[in-house]
Amino acid sequence: MPERRQPSQPRNGPSRDFAAANGWDRQYETYDDFDLPTYVGPVSFAKLPWVTDPAELRSREVDVAVVGAPFDDAVSHRSGARFGPRAIRQAQYTSGSVHSLQLGIEPFDVLTVVDAGDANIVPAWLERAHALIYQKVLEVAETGAIPIVLGGDHSITWPSATAVATVRRPGSIGIVHFDAHADTAADDWGVLAGHGTPMRRLIESGAVKGTNFVQVGLHGYWPSKEVFRWMQEQGLRYHFLHEIEERGADAVVETAIAEALDGPDAIYLSLDIDVIDPGLAPGTGTPEPGGMLTREVLRAIRTIVAAVDLAGMDVVEVSPPYDHAEQTAMAANRAVMEAISALAVKKQAGTRVRFTG
Repeated sequence: MPERRQPSQPRNGPSRDFAAANGWDRQYETYDDFDLPTYVGPVSFAKLPWVTDPAELRSREVDVAVVGAPFDDAVSHRSGARFGPRAIRQAQYTSGSVHSLQLGIEPFDVLTVVDAGDANIVPAWLERAHALIYQKVLEVAETGAIPIVLGGDHSITWPSATAVATVRRPGSIGIVHFDAHADTAADDWGVLAGHGTPMRRLIESGAVKGTNFVQVGLHGYWPSKEVFRWMQEQGLRYHFLHEIEERGADAVVETAIAEALDGPDAIYLSLDIDVIDPGLAPGTGTPEPGGMLTREVLRAIRTIVAAVDLAGMDVVEVSPPYDHAEQTAMAANRAVMEAISALAVKKQAGTRVRFTG
């Protein structure tokens, strides 16, 4: 009869130190959330602190506050821009104190920049969304921080720019508007607050004067040319894409800056991502082939922000479902980064960036 053997202690018994056996008990250096890879931890723009309390924005003397406006219920064609703010935040692959090769500066070392969170949006309630966007941008701008708003469809410019104009009174703001479309329609099928109407609403409401509007990059095929008659009556200045083709982007932007500075005290910059050729930025609701190059737009933003008193900015119409490679969100992210870096250069040189009344 064979000898019976006692069972041995299981290798995974209670005395087994798995951490030591695998080398997992070693002490490793840990990193602050700001320095971790962008895909780790909470989603905020460039891994910046998430600060939603206006009192804290004021006490920190924040220079720039990123705001999300995840709303697209006013689109006339392809929806999806409600996912734009999150996509733009996630599009940045660098973390920590980044360096701008274009401007030779570490913007987050010079400026105090935070992510102030999103407006309190719910779906299928256009009036509420615009009201909450207005209130969110207003409370941020009142702290002195420059709001940079991530859209959302272009209808969000109406409440956002109005909030900035309200804070800047009795001074006035002008609009520099990059877009394939003028967005000056009287209505979208009877809807006054559609994404094809915000610039008209801003002017008709009195928040911004028509003579303080400059539009760059208009091109493509539109439902009607009648909007130009109204634009001319209001004194809007605008530049078609074929002018950029003939004169060059730098020359047109130089003209636009001169026009922008003719009257208003500060400038609100609005970038509809569809001004960029859809081959480079396909993720938008109303693509117009033959648009500007991404590098032209980024250079234009750096140039404009360096030349004007920036009161606010938005980047709109990023619709991630139509861009599997995230090119559009990356272009939008870089547009925001170029504005922030240009502001950092100004502050480093001793120019005031925050609004102090």
